[in-house]
Amino acid sequence: MARRANPEYKPLLYTTTMRNPGRLKFMLYVLNKFEGQILNDELATKICGETIRYGLYRPMKKLLSVQEKWASTSNGEFSEYMLNDEEVKLMLRNNPQHHGEAGFSYGWPSRFATIYDLTKELGLAYYWPGEPIVISSLAHHLLKSFDIEIEPESGFVTTEISHPEYEQQVFLQAMAKSQRRNPFVRVLNDNIPLILLLETIQKINADPRFNGCGMSRRELPLLIFWKDNNSEALYQRIVELRQEHGYDPSDEVICDICIDEIMEGSFKEFNSKSIMNDYPDEFIRKMRMTGLLSLRGAGRFIDINKNEIEKVEYILSHYSHYHHFDDERSYFNYMAELDANLIKITSRQPSSIASEKLLDNWLSIYNWNIIKKELTNLATKKNSTDNVLKLLAAPTRLEFLTALAIRCRMPEVRVVPNYSCDDEGLPTSTAGGNKGDIECYERQNGVLVEVTMALGRTQTMMEVWPIERHLTDFQKQQKSQCIFVAPSIYADSISQIDYITFKSRGEKKIRSYDIEHLLIFLENSPSLFEYTVASLFDSPRLVLRANELMKENKGIDIMTLSRKLQEDFGQEYGSMSARQWYVVTREYVARQTMRYDIQDNEPVMWMAAEDTPLDRI
Repeated sequence: MARRANPEYKPLLYTTTMRNPGRLKFMLYVLNKFEGQILNDELATKICGETIRYGLYRPMKKLLSVQEKWASTSNGEFSEYMLNDEEVKLMLRNNPQHHGEAGFSYGWPSRFATIYDLTKELGLAYYWPGEPIVISSLAHHLLKSFDIEIEPESGFVTTEISHPEYEQQVFLQAMAKSQRRNPFVRVLNDNIPLILLLETIQKINADPRFNGCGMSRRELPLLIFWKDNNSEALYQRIVELRQEHGYDPSDEVICDICIDEIMEGSFKEFNSKSIMNDYPDEFIRKMRMTGLLSLRGAGRFIDINKNEIEKVEYILSHYSHYHHFDDERSYFNYMAELDANLIKITSRQPSSIASEKLLDNWLSIYNWNIIKKELTNLATKKNSTDNVLKLLAAPTRLEFLTALAIRCRMPEVRVVPNYSCDDEGLPTSTAGGNKGDIECYERQNGVLVEVTMALGRTQTMMEVWPIERHLTDFQKQQKSQCIFVAPSIYADSISQIDYITFKSRGEKKIRSYDIEHLLIFLENSPSLFEYTVASLFDSPRLVLRANELMKENKGIDIMTLSRKLQEDFGQEYGSMSARQWYVVTREYVARQTMRYDIQDNEPVMWMAAEDTPLDRI
């Protein structure tokens, strides 16, 4: 049923129309359980209760037990533990909804309509009182982007984003079709924003007078306010703007064009900060979810991602000309149809060598102080104000900044991130669940770096066991260790990591760092790979040299032997402190002499094999 209202021209504000589409897949997980059931007030309220059960929707008034279960995760994400039936019942009763939506009963049924409103507009799910709930093939593809497991007894929930590319495929198709003037919204603007953006950028880049890097961020408000799909007229207006004001027009110039010229003075909610900053930022965030756009000039320009030219050409040839729909159900059916041909088009990802070079290019923009500040912001849950980094979701930003931090402090280390990225090397999504996050190579050794924003028990269950699997695969290529990074390290994660080390007899070495201590490590360590020995017996070369020094000096004390071993092998085992050298030396001498009361400065001798096998040296 179409909404009844007097439509008008409005700027495109995604914070209102598409608040957080990245969390829709979790909401759909709940709704999918009720596919085919006839929607009524009781079912709508029950579904709202299920979103509360999983922590996806969190009303204001919370029971103490509920607060504890929701403490380690954010609104819109699965909570660490599901609520039980009694908690769900009390949460619904204690939080009556003073809310009404056309066609739905007042209260929780109307809240249900609001929670799932965007799923209808994007072609993911359709519902209406008295009709069966429909989950589209497009939504089922989105649901395959993550895996979820729930412990039956405790209700503990673990999720893993196993196929981030599926989510990108779904939003690419949705944005390629999404019409501003559709039966779900009250606007007269008649265009597909993504199509209008791509066509306008193509025209700008084809103009030899310009630098070929796309549309300026400061020009985006014109597109956001634009009334029709005439990309030629928009391109010509941008040309005129550049001729008069260059690439950096004032806020007043842009606002005057949007308000007085495009809107003809009819837009009353005037706020220059929103027009120049908030609207463009949200627009870029949503457009980059498609994977088709790159940021150039440190975020000053938005351009077509050259790695996705085939998808761009397909979209423009198939969706530039579109049919208008008068009713919601017809529009939903159009949006819901899965375009298998579009999904089959693969992205062209840069080689490992190209990824390294792209990463180095960003180091000309972000120095160590900036990287350190931005990682600290992630650790303390502070928002970034950087024009580029603030557009990246926190998990993606952590992967990107960690790769930059390692490369910045240790330029001799090869750093190869596995996240999907645009042609500028800026990530478009996190690394998939079937491989490690960042692969590093130092000398002949490898270091697999795994990062997460997860906290609490979720961190242990979601991250530690997959890390062991990734490290096992990585070790097939070369001798390797793993570094695990999170805002804070949960105690159970440390225990599980210790168990993995014990179970593998030291072959799987995982070093955990919270963000603060990772920064300290990178500032002070000479190497990324931890070159240490737990005992001199781990290295036949160290044993041979210790025996030689003892014989040459006809007896040697622990302190002298420790110092000389560090002098001879300190560069090879660069991660070991003087204290660590002392500990392993004392342990060796004590075992060789069978004396555990030796003074540090007491010269001693021991029996040593005269013929250490050459194959052990």
